[in-house]
Amino acid sequence: MIPASVIEDLKFRNNIEDVIGAYVPLKRAGSNLKACCPFHSEKTPSFTVYTGEGGHFYCFGCGAGGDVISFIMRIENLDYVPALHFLADRCGMTLPEDDVRPGGVTRTRVLEMNLAAARFFREWLSGPEGAQGRAYLSGRGLSGGVIKRFGLGFAPDSFHALRDHLRSAGYTDEEMAEGYLCQRSRKDAKNLYDCFRGRVMFPIIDVAGNVIAFGGRVLGDGQPKYLNSGDTPAFKKSKNLFALNYAKNYASKGLILCEGYMDVISLHAAGFQNAVATLGTAITPEQARLMKKYTDKVVVSYDSDEAGQRAADKALRLLDAAGIEAKVLNIPGAKDPDEYIKRYGAESFSKVLSGSRAPFDYKIETTLRKFDVTKPEQKVRAARTLCAAIAEISSRVERDIYAEQTAKALDMDAKSIKMEVEGILKRKAAAYRKEQRTQIFRQTAGTADRINPDRVRQPTSGALEQMVLGMMLAFPEYIEKISRENLLTEDDFFTNLNKRLFEKIMECQGAGGFDFAMLSQFFTQDEVSAAAGYAAARRRLSDNGDGVFLDAVKRLRQEAERIRERENCTEDDLKRLIERRRARQ
Repeated sequence: MIPASVIEDLKFRNNIEDVIGAYVPLKRAGSNLKACCPFHSEKTPSFTVYTGEGGHFYCFGCGAGGDVISFIMRIENLDYVPALHFLADRCGMTLPEDDVRPGGVTRTRVLEMNLAAARFFREWLSGPEGAQGRAYLSGRGLSGGVIKRFGLGFAPDSFHALRDHLRSAGYTDEEMAEGYLCQRSRKDAKNLYDCFRGRVMFPIIDVAGNVIAFGGRVLGDGQPKYLNSGDTPAFKKSKNLFALNYAKNYASKGLILCEGYMDVISLHAAGFQNAVATLGTAITPEQARLMKKYTDKVVVSYDSDEAGQRAADKALRLLDAAGIEAKVLNIPGAKDPDEYIKRYGAESFSKVLSGSRAPFDYKIETTLRKFDVTKPEQKVRAARTLCAAIAEISSRVERDIYAEQTAKALDMDAKSIKMEVEGILKRKAAAYRKEQRTQIFRQTAGTADRINPDRVRQPTSGALEQMVLGMMLAFPEYIEKISRENLLTEDDFFTNLNKRLFEKIMECQGAGGFDFAMLSQFFTQDEVSAAAGYAAARRRLSDNGDGVFLDAVKRLRQEAERIRERENCTEDDLKRLIERRRARQ
C-alpha cells in the first residue's frame, strides 16, 4: 500500500483545477468549478470540480467521479500506479520505488519497448531488406524528409525478427504480448511470433511525443490491408488520433479529419499540417472531445463512397455533440485528399477546402443521391430521412431554416415538412419521459444500482450506508471520529460494495491515514465513482454537522440490529411475531 503521506504530497503538487483544466475548460460556479464532462457527450455542464480539501470531481450526468488520480486513470486510460507516475512526472516528483510495486506489464515499459520497436522498423526500412517498403513509399510520392518526420519504417516478413530483437534488449514475452507487438500461437502458448510482418509501419505518437502504438500497411495481397495495434497499457485507440502530435500546433485554424494515415501524411507534406485521422475505427465520442481541446472547427474529409458517407454522418453527429462546428469536404474528381493533391496540386486543394459544406447541405446532397425523388415512394423516404435529421437539431430557428431548405429541394410544402418534424419531436419527447419515469422507478426501488445490487434487498440499510460513507468521504474528520470512538464496524453494513468501502477506509486509516486516492488501488473505476457520488450528494446539502452524522450512524446500527434479528429469527419466533401482530389488529 502506498503511504497516505506520499499520495497527499502528490495531490498537493498536482492541483485538481490545473490538471482537469488542461483537458476541459472550467468555469467558476460559486465555490466550485463546472464543465461539460470529458467522459460523455453533453451540451449542458454537469461535471463539477470541488476544489476544497483533497479536491474531487463528479459528473451528475454519467456518474464518473473521484480525485485527481482517478481522473488521470480515466482520461489517460491508466492503471493506478502508472497514473501516479504520470502525475509525478508532471510535477517533477520522484516516487519512492520501495513503495511502488506495479504488478504485470506497466505503461512505462510498453512505451520504452515501442520506441525500441520503432527504431527497429526504421532501420529495416533503410537497410537492403527494406527495398520493397521504400519502393511503396516512393510510389506514394513521399520524400525522405516526410518519411523521417513521421518515423515510418518496415516490418520484415519474418515471424521472429522483432521478437528476437526485443528479447535481446531485455523485454519479456509477456511485455511483447501485452504491448501488441507479438502474440502467442493458439497451438503452443510458448511460441511467440511477430504481429507485424511484411508491412510498412506507421508509428502512432501521442501529444507528449511517446510512441504509443503502430499501424502497418501490408505490401501485396495480404489481409488485412491495414493492421493496427490493439489496446495496451499505453494505448487505447478510441482515445487517440494519428498525427495530433503535429496538428495540435496548427489547430487554431481548425482540424482536417481524415480516414487514413496516407491521407494525413500527404496533407502534411503539401502544407496542411492540421490534418489528423482516426486509428482504424470510426470516430468515437472520446476522439471528438479530444479535438475539442484544440479547436472549435473541424472539416471532415472522408472517402466519397457509401461507407465514407455513413462515417461522415456519424462524425458530424459526434462533433456537434462535442460543441465543434463541423463541415464536410467535397472532393471533386478524386476519392480522397491524397489522390486529389497528386492530381491537381496543393493550391487547388486549398480552394476546395475553403468551399467545405455545412452538415445539412451535405445531408441533402447525399439523400438526393441515394433516393430517386421523381418516384413518389422514394420521395417519401427522402423526406422522412431529412425530417429525422432536422429533428436532431436543438435550435428551433435552425430547424425552421432547414425545413424550408428541405421543402425547396424536394419541391414540397414547407408546412408539411415542419409538421412532420414536430411529430418526430413529440414522439421523441414522449419516449424520453417514459424512460425517465422508468429510471426513477428503478432508482427508487434500487434496481438501477448495478454497482451495488445488494441495495435492492436492503434498501433502508443501503440508503443509510450511503449517507454515512458520503459524509466520511466528503468530510474526513468523520473517519477519524469513527476510528477514535469505534462507532461502527463492518458488521453494521449489509450491502457488498458499502461493506468493502468501509473496511478499506478503516484499514487505510489504521495503517497511517486514509486518502480518497487509495480507493483506486482496490476498487474499479465504477466503484470509485459510486463512492465519489456518495460524497458529492452530501456536499450539495447544507447540514452535514455532527448531529446529522451521529443520528445517521445510530439509525444505521439500529437497522443493522433489525436485519440481524430478522435473519436469526427461528420458526417459533416468527409464529410469536405473527400472533402479536394479529393481537394488535
